[in-house]
Amino acid sequence: MATPELIRDLPAVDLARFGVRTTQAEATTGARVAVVAARYNAPVVERLVEGALATLADAGIAPERTLLVRVPGAWELPQAALALAERGVADAIVALGCVIRGETGHYDVIVNESARGLGEVALATGVPVANGVLACEDAAQALARAGGAAGNKGSEAAQAALAMCALLRGLDRDDKA
Repeated sequence: MATPELIRDLPAVDLARFGVRTTQAEATTGARVAVVAARYNAPVVERLVEGALATLADAGIAPERTLLVRVPGAWELPQAALALAERGVADAIVALGCVIRGETGHYDVIVNESARGLGEVALATGVPVANGVLACEDAAQALARAGGAAGNKGSEAAQAALAMCALLRGLDRDDKA
């Protein structure tokens, strides 16, 4: 995600002056990551999956530690994520889908409930679940966010999942110290 210029140009803040404890993120190279991808709007979602898989590979996640799971659409993402988390299949989950606004209110239901469900899975299980579901007004917006001018939100979701996995591992280590 691009940071607006106004924010990017702000001077750094020296938080070290407060002297608080911080945690160090643990390496995620050994993490098991599940990518759960919707089949609906496949031409867009495949580009999100490509971005996520490339990011995981670049982060040192071995292919045998990555599982790609397909579901019919964004509505089914939370259920699949919950099953993976409860079964201990993954240390982090990347949920990918694409919902494009149509002529009815169905869009709002799918987008909102998918997001709510994914958040609930993360909170209930403690397994990081990154929401990489695009909620777009039209196909042009979707393509821009799936490797186009607005970047690749699949890649960003994978980065978020790895960051949370590393944070939680770091917290586990700090608790034992």
